Amino acid sequence: MIGMGTLINAACVLLGGALGFLFGKALKRRYQDIMVAACGLSTVFIGAAGAFKYMLVLEGGALSTSGEMMLVISMCLGGLLGEVLNIEHHIERFGDFLRQKSHSERDPRFIEGFTSASFTLCIGAMAIIGPMNDALYHDYTLLVTKGILDGIIVMALTSSLGKGAVFSVIPLVIWQGLMTLLAALIGPLMTDAELANLSLVGSVLIFCVGLNLVFGKKVKVANYLPSLVVAVLFALFA
Repeated sequence: MIGMGTLINAACVLLGGALGFLFGKALKRRYQDIMVAACGLSTVFIGAAGAFKYMLVLEGGALSTSGEMMLVISMCLGGLLGEVLNIEHHIERFGDFLRQKSHSERDPRFIEGFTSASFTLCIGAMAIIGPMNDALYHDYTLLVTKGILDGIIVMALTSSLGKGAVFSVIPLVIWQGLMTLLAALIGPLMTDAELANLSLVGSVLIFCVGLNLVFGKKVKVANYLPSLVVAVLFALFA
């Protein structure tokens, strides 16, 4: 059944969040801070590995790079568009809405947990390629693998940042559900170059999420989401 992979992914997130919420209460603040830093460092290297996968090319025994111009143009134009639309602000408002509905007004880290987990789970190659495999080939193996990883990440983030991280399951289902539907409609029309650009820029955004977790919020990651669209258009017209 199309969409089964996303449902399994969401179930893993909820399970990880439940475990994190149960064990997180037993952790002192300094242990919670260690968990946040650990998640941040892991996310940094996950993003870096994904980016290098598409940027580093071995030709004739020599290592070279590719995609630099596409990356610069996509990030700059996408970032400007995102800043105009103020996407980050709208996502934080949605996080605040969820905080009120869940009666978590006294939780000062709710929005931080929600946004950090949402960006980590929804941005990146696996969140794009997984739904496409599900829709086009009825293969949700990649999403099951992603679900296990997401469950571990959400468990760590919930134990350190609170239950806001669990609510990342909402944008996860929406995002991957839309990607599954889009893949069923336009997936066969997308080229390898478009998918590669999409994955490269997505990995860079994951890297930025990791930086925010380690050093505090330095990058408005949500405002760079239009960069994903610019990356696809770059491949289309390049």
